[in-house]
Amino acid sequence: MEKAKKIAYWVATLWLSLGMMSSAIVQLIRVPEGVQGVTHLGYPEYLLTILGTWKILGVAAILAPGFKRLKEWAYAGFFFVASGAMISHLIMRDPFGDVFPSVLLLVLTLISWYLRPESRRLA
Repeated sequence: MEKAKKIAYWVATLWLSLGMMSSAIVQLIRVPEGVQGVTHLGYPEYLLTILGTWKILGVAAILAPGFKRLKEWAYAGFFFVASGAMISHLIMRDPFGDVFPSVLLLVLTLISWYLRPESRRLA
């Protein structure tokens, strides 16, 4: 069972990292659809730079060995970003296709955090 848990952790963590990294790049290079998406939700465009930068740093923290406390902060940040995006889309009554990416990232964050090995947990 331990091997299955380790595989599930890495699948969730790598998929989460890919999702956060790809959305960070979209935010940092200001892809027009991304700019329109954030302004549609009522947020200022400069928020893209803040979110993109913190997402990249969060991915680095989660994937790097050690830094257990920093990992906890990164997971918390990913939780707040994904849940905030999900709630923002729901408040705007966006279609499920617009809500789903944030739900997926939220679920992956929770799975990765829950399944993380002992070596990546705070005592």
